[in-house]
Amino acid sequence: MTAAYFPRTAMFIFAHPDDIEFGVAGTAAKWAQAGSRVIYVVITDGNVGSHDDGMTAEKLAEIRRAEQTAAGEVAGAECVFLGYHDGFLQPTLELRKDLVRLIRQYKPDAVVCTDPTNFFPTENYINHPDHRAGGTAALDAVFPAAEMDLLYPDLAAEGLTGHKVDYVFITFSDRVNYFVDITDTIDLKIEALRKHVSQLEAWDPADMLREWAAETGKRVGFAYAEGFYRITQKSLDTPAPQPEV
Repeated sequence: MTAAYFPRTAMFIFAHPDDIEFGVAGTAAKWAQAGSRVIYVVITDGNVGSHDDGMTAEKLAEIRRAEQTAAGEVAGAECVFLGYHDGFLQPTLELRKDLVRLIRQYKPDAVVCTDPTNFFPTENYINHPDHRAGGTAALDAVFPAAEMDLLYPDLAAEGLTGHKVDYVFITFSDRVNYFVDITDTIDLKIEALRKHVSQLEAWDPADMLREWAAETGKRVGFAYAEGFYRITQKSLDTPAPQPEV
């Protein structure tokens, strides 16, 4: 499916700094350009992702938050950091409630997250367990937890009552039923990823990102695209998105 859709508010829930930039920052930038409020929820600080001598988890967390904030600014996104420890992420009830709180606070029409069932996408890559845990937690927060006032009466008492997300866009998945044309934002995606200097060092990701996006775009006739498995939760009487012209 390639119909254009622009949420009023979109929440991207991902495990690490740079996950969004590697995967779906083109979509985030496109939605932001169209007037969507874009919220990045970064669950861990990516605070073990370094082999540098003398680096500490505390210092790396500061570096990676700063890099992610800069990358979010490129795309037009606000960043929320939950501060969980990199490498230890589990889809706990505590994390689910943290995400429910944010969903009820920001009331996103769309939530974007990773596929928790994707263990080994290629023959030479094992998907990071934090990615899978983050995807599970995001999905469990979206449904049914975020909708159910009685599930978290303390949140409801704070005024954070139930909220139903219209769409969930799942990325890093073998299942794809929705494509976003990022031809106009591929350069912003590359620029955003380049902000993660601590991870890239001297490597320029431009060729790789263009190759990935071009391969996805070929499936639907776009120069560059990002693909998702889109789950529709909205009521059937809500108008459907209008086709792209």
